[in-house]
Amino acid sequence: MNVTHANFAGLDLLASAVLLIDDGQNIRYLNPAGENLLAVSSRAVLGRRLGEVCKCSSTLQSAIDNGLHNNWGYTGQNIALGRADGEMLHLNCTVTPLRPDIAAGMRLLLELQPIDHHLAATREERLLEQQQANRELIRNLAHEIKNPLGGIRGAAQLLEHELAGLSNAPSLKEYTQVIIKEADRLQDLMQRLLTPHRAMLPATVNIHEILERVRSLLTAEFSEGLHVQRDYDTSLPELVGDREQLIQAVLNIGRNAAQAMAGQGEIILRTRALRQVTLAKKRYRLAMEIKVIDNGPGIPEVIRERMFYPLVSGREGGNGLGLTIAQNFIQHHHGSIDCQSRPGQTVFTLRLPVEPV
Repeated sequence: MNVTHANFAGLDLLASAVLLIDDGQNIRYLNPAGENLLAVSSRAVLGRRLGEVCKCSSTLQSAIDNGLHNNWGYTGQNIALGRADGEMLHLNCTVTPLRPDIAAGMRLLLELQPIDHHLAATREERLLEQQQANRELIRNLAHEIKNPLGGIRGAAQLLEHELAGLSNAPSLKEYTQVIIKEADRLQDLMQRLLTPHRAMLPATVNIHEILERVRSLLTAEFSEGLHVQRDYDTSLPELVGDREQLIQAVLNIGRNAAQAMAGQGEIILRTRALRQVTLAKKRYRLAMEIKVIDNGPGIPEVIRERMFYPLVSGREGGNGLGLTIAQNFIQHHHGSIDCQSRPGQTVFTLRLPVEPV
């Protein structure tokens, strides 16, 4: 018999992953944080052996065996554990033997916590503060630059008009056109720097309708050689958000991926449910996770720490605004965005609370 929700309801609220196993190393309970960590649902794994759900390192397996046979507890750091999808996790682990009177049939409590959990939270807070300062600086600069640009463009137009009567006007007009076109390009860049600060227009939206819109835009823009695959959890509920901002955020990420692959490769749009997660220092019972996965060359290591900063780009000719705008829009929704990248696979992970913003 599996442990009912009421037996260990308090464990559902923990940020750490918690598993309860019996004498046969069968999983009898898995809390929501454990579902998120192992990328499985408790309904699918209850009653299955731990070794079928994840691959324990020899150190952790030895600790589990000693807990079952000798009633020994164990605490270890930087312990490897492989998920069913092949991803290797490095965790702090605690194995605690249970008394028979606490839970009949339960022998061990396993608590698993990513070693970078606290470091990541601190790093995220520091980056958000730094990025906010950078955005304000860029916004102020954009305001200061817009007016002189208008004057430069106007002066170039007047000069072009005055030169019209000269015999060498066509060749001189080429120079004034360069000034006008470059002024237009810089004005467009300034407008894009300022656009993310518009107010949100929240409404009830379906995340899969948004992803399908992104998919159609990407396939239209990169019609040959780019394959955009779906991997949706269709049970996800609707959320309250700004439809256009969410489309733009995911589209910017997908377009960056397609451009990095020169339009030749595969992008996967994946959605999953998350339970009991913390986003922007607030705990949510339910959230959704959107992953944009590509098999391109990866993000250059020299810019990975700065890729969300304005005007930082790893692509020649890029303006470095796509990811900045995406991050702004996701933060408007009280969500988070991060990235893991290596040659052959880049994964952008967006997490959004399923609650009104």
